[in-house]
Amino acid sequence: MATQLDIKRRIRSVRNTQQITRAMKFVAAARLRRAQEKAFAARPFARAISRLVRSAARRMPESTHALLHRRPEKRLLLLAVSGERGLCGAFNANVIRRTVEFLREHAEENPSIITLGRKIRDAMRKQPWKIVAEHVDVTARVELSKAAEIGKEVIALYESGEVDAVYIVFNEFKSVLAQNLKLEKLLPVERDSAQADEGVPSKPEDTGIEYLYEQPPAEILGYLLPRYVQVQIFRALAESAAAEHAARMTAMDSATNNAGELIDQLTLFMNKVRQAAITKEIIEIVSGAALAG
Repeated sequence: MATQLDIKRRIRSVRNTQQITRAMKFVAAARLRRAQEKAFAARPFARAISRLVRSAARRMPESTHALLHRRPEKRLLLLAVSGERGLCGAFNANVIRRTVEFLREHAEENPSIITLGRKIRDAMRKQPWKIVAEHVDVTARVELSKAAEIGKEVIALYESGEVDAVYIVFNEFKSVLAQNLKLEKLLPVERDSAQADEGVPSKPEDTGIEYLYEQPPAEILGYLLPRYVQVQIFRALAESAAAEHAARMTAMDSATNNAGELIDQLTLFMNKVRQAAITKEIIEIVSGAALAG
């Protein structure tokens, strides 16, 4: 049976852990505020450029630009976005599980993967799937320049014909308590539903707008389409960063509360042990006095 000293040591250990989890909760809350602002700021621009590019693409032949070419999807590329660290509940596990499910579902399409995040990189290294590129620390500090670098890699693979379609999976920030695991098609650019990925029905005027181009359409799309890819990757990174901090804050809050409950249980158990020890000593004293008398 555990002694009072053993229980006191365990209480002290749990209390130290509670202090750490509480500090991590406050750090995650501070980082969440900044990441949430960046994610919210990226959404309107990503939605606007998506609407513009898809609306313009519907009025142009596929031969106008290479990123509009639709081919039989015999080779797929998946961008998987995860967190850089753990202690955030099921955040990374959900992305890893959905990534493996997608790769297994499309095993006949020779899928390959680009990992964005340390956790998904470590997990995919243990899998048999082909890893085209690895990027770490991309969500720790989300920058458009990094998204542009990743976008150039993706565009080069698609334009060269090495892949026929590009998908991206990431956690979208919904609230502090919830995230949406999303799988979106990045390339080729969808030409039939201008706002399908945003869950917003197309407006009647979207199909009736006619554009007047000052430059050749191919030149304009040559500028817009790479920006579209970069912005969508940037949005996914920003959403994932905010969702990761929210998940970590929630997980650390739960850990802090659980530590408090465990301390209360151990304190109660220690009191029972001390009471039992006192009762035993009293019985021994009384028994000794009775024998002496």
